[in-house]
Amino acid sequence: MKKKVLVFSRASSAEVMADLRERYELSVFLDPLGADREAFVAALADADGLIGAGSKLDESVLQHAPKLQVISTISAGYDNYDVAYLKQRGIRLTNTPDAVTETTADTGFMLLMMTARRAVELATLVREGEWKASIGEAHFGVDVHGKRLGIIGLGRIGAAVARRAHFGFGMSILYSGHSDKPQYEEEFGARRLPMDALLGEADFVCVCVPLSAETHHLIGEREFGLLRKEAIFINIARGPVVDETALVAALKAGKFRGAGLDVFQKEPLPGDSPLLALPNLVALPHIGSATHEARELMARTAADNLIAVLDGREPAYPVEL
Repeated sequence: MKKKVLVFSRASSAEVMADLRERYELSVFLDPLGADREAFVAALADADGLIGAGSKLDESVLQHAPKLQVISTISAGYDNYDVAYLKQRGIRLTNTPDAVTETTADTGFMLLMMTARRAVELATLVREGEWKASIGEAHFGVDVHGKRLGIIGLGRIGAAVARRAHFGFGMSILYSGHSDKPQYEEEFGARRLPMDALLGEADFVCVCVPLSAETHHLIGEREFGLLRKEAIFINIARGPVVDETALVAALKAGKFRGAGLDVFQKEPLPGDSPLLALPNLVALPHIGSATHEARELMARTAADNLIAVLDGREPAYPVEL
């Protein structure tokens, strides 16, 4: 008898779905905590595995899944899951960290460049027919090459951003975190500093930490006050890592030059968000891994993780609970 697998939220690729259908009794729920909730909860009673992303699956939901062996999230982050509860239940959790590394780093460095050169603002000026003379000082941006980039959280993605910065743009790399990273200090000359010192020295600051109780509102009013007047702040981590109220106040007060965000406390970003009224902020709709290639690789990696656990093997990317 085939094991039962539920696909939740994010649709997978046709090829991966075909593979899963061949192996398992598969059910798909595109809105598992909304319109499909009743059917999803009923299906959990016989589910051996779950694969998907974007839905917050906590004890209130998973208590209905007595047979569940594995949740394979099609994402690098896993803040939608109660890891303590999963550990207590003995449910394996897997993710797709390597699949998103390079494409998210591309997004982060693009956001840095867009903010530094005021790309959105100036592209809008052209599109609206307001480019009537040579661009003057009022619309100048700042150079990126040769500057100092501070990375808060020098993990996979942070290191990938740093490589682009150092080898492509001759930037010096500062980083803060819980431990030394001798491999990166050797590879691209990264220099570890306490976070406060990094904020005060860097020309650009890029946040790449995972979201946890420890990192919630890691960057707030005090931290924004430490940034250099000419600094640019980038967040490609998770929205709640940053206190958005403090960010708005700091940008309005001109505490630093500008910010670029791909993530927000509430997503999609509400149309009345005060962030949208700030001319010195670039906002993207959480596109860190939004490419055809990355999403295909994420789906394949997540499927392989799921298959491994249900076959009784160790998955390539277990989340250590």
